[in-house]
Amino acid sequence: MRLLVDVTHPAHVHLFRNAAETLRDRGHEVRVVARDKDVTLDVLSAYGIDHVCLSQTRSGAAGTLREWLGRGAKLYRYARAYDPDVVLSRLNPASAHVAAALGVPNVVFHDTEVAGLLDRVTLPAAAVVATPEAFDRELPARHVRYRGFHELAYLHPARFEPDPDVLRDHGVDPDSPYSVVRLVAMDAHHDRGRAGFSREHVERLVDGLAEQGPVYVSSESPLPDSLAGREPPIPVDAMHDLLAFADCYVGDSSTMATEAAVLGTPSVRYNPLDREMGNFERLGDVGLVQSYLDPERAVDAAIELAADDDTERRWRRRRRRLLGETVDLTSFTVALVEEVGA
Repeated sequence: MRLLVDVTHPAHVHLFRNAAETLRDRGHEVRVVARDKDVTLDVLSAYGIDHVCLSQTRSGAAGTLREWLGRGAKLYRYARAYDPDVVLSRLNPASAHVAAALGVPNVVFHDTEVAGLLDRVTLPAAAVVATPEAFDRELPARHVRYRGFHELAYLHPARFEPDPDVLRDHGVDPDSPYSVVRLVAMDAHHDRGRAGFSREHVERLVDGLAEQGPVYVSSESPLPDSLAGREPPIPVDAMHDLLAFADCYVGDSSTMATEAAVLGTPSVRYNPLDREMGNFERLGDVGLVQSYLDPERAVDAAIELAADDDTERRWRRRRRRLLGETVDLTSFTVALVEEVGA
């Protein structure tokens, strides 16, 4: 079987990298095409994954449209030459329509109910759509569900064991309290018209968390002078080690909030969307993520969690419960791709 994997975001690298490696080990040919967004190419390189970059992120709705049109044309030429049996991607109009035009099934992983226009443009062309069990909509095409979250493809205990020595090698003490803050650019398809934390909220958050220990701020945009020097002093492929040993995570990144949760790290998420997603309803029910529409409440909750000596014990117990109710998503992905490509 020949598999083409399309990754357009750093999280997609993590979502598919273990499945791609397993499929290669099972004798299948796997190629990866990518998009230059945030640290996507850096993460691919850090894991030694050969790839071809087809496009670079552009700003604004018009820029995004131009990028995706150009990306679709490049992907069509690449895929026609490669002749894959399956195309694997997250929700991605270029992959879905190119695959359909070539008569190749596109397996789509999707976990965002608020995708809106992207859903309508992409899903009619997809062959199979895989979503978490908590996804609260029925979708066109063949819709399969699994017990878990995208993040369990790479952070399930069968796939990941945090390494404290990686942190020590870069000046982070995994045995001492510290917090992680993540700020995103809010330019994704489901973020249009929304705003993340304001500068004032971030500064108050960092000041409050700093009373317990160092605060590492990861941001898609340049940090202001008041936060200079707080960037994580680690390589991009050590971010999950940093999250795993943190006393608290807080931010407006849904992906990193889920990553922290499945690692058992107390997670506070500022959610500027006007509706909740099934994943976070599930994680909220288990008690692993606290989500807030009000940034003031999110800041207060994070500072309170970081100062509570009992927080770590509670989150360890909740993580054990979650892992007992979910699957290793990489194994699910491998089985699904082989079934579709048979």
